[in-house]
Amino acid sequence: MTEPLIPVFDLGGVFVDWNPMYLFRKLFATEEEAAWFHENICTSAWNLEFDAGEIYSEGVAKLITRFPKYWREIQAYDQRWKETFNGFIEGTVAIHDELVAEEVPTFAITNFSWEKWVTCLGEWPFLEKFDGVIVSGLEGLVKPDVRIYRVFCERYGLAPESCVFIDDNESNVIAARNFGMEAIHFVSPEDLRTRLIGYGLPLRG
Repeated sequence: MTEPLIPVFDLGGVFVDWNPMYLFRKLFATEEEAAWFHENICTSAWNLEFDAGEIYSEGVAKLITRFPKYWREIQAYDQRWKETFNGFIEGTVAIHDELVAEEVPTFAITNFSWEKWVTCLGEWPFLEKFDGVIVSGLEGLVKPDVRIYRVFCERYGLAPESCVFIDDNESNVIAARNFGMEAIHFVSPEDLRTRLIGYGLPLRG
């Protein structure tokens, strides 16, 4: 009998609803101002620097030297970071709980600041249920860099073809497939459940 694939999850956009705009909308009077700030000041590329290991206090200080007018809003990205989240994606949490109950090993590969990662452990109960997690900020590598998938497989002694990787970012999914993993582009918990059942994982239909 073939062993079922080992699920390897992304976190943001799969387990938690994350979007910096949730915070920026509180900082600015209009949607247009908030969107402009996200596109031009606290950008996705800037956030990725933290995911790659940049210290928040340093990254914030550097950006404020470029845009001193926005020092309050830039600082808020660090001090009010948890307001970039809008709760858990409960359907995914339920899938994970079912897999854990069936003693299926589960792992995660996440683009995440190592500083912020440790602050979430007590507040996101599902984190401690994983058998192992690769945090980009600790590795100095971010998805879709293929090396982060290699680090994962080497650390946990897994062959790529024994894993199914789940991510809401299609570039990360393609990179995982190129590395030899099965991969699912996450669009909803319902779709994920169907896809994982199709891979033979013990989930309720």
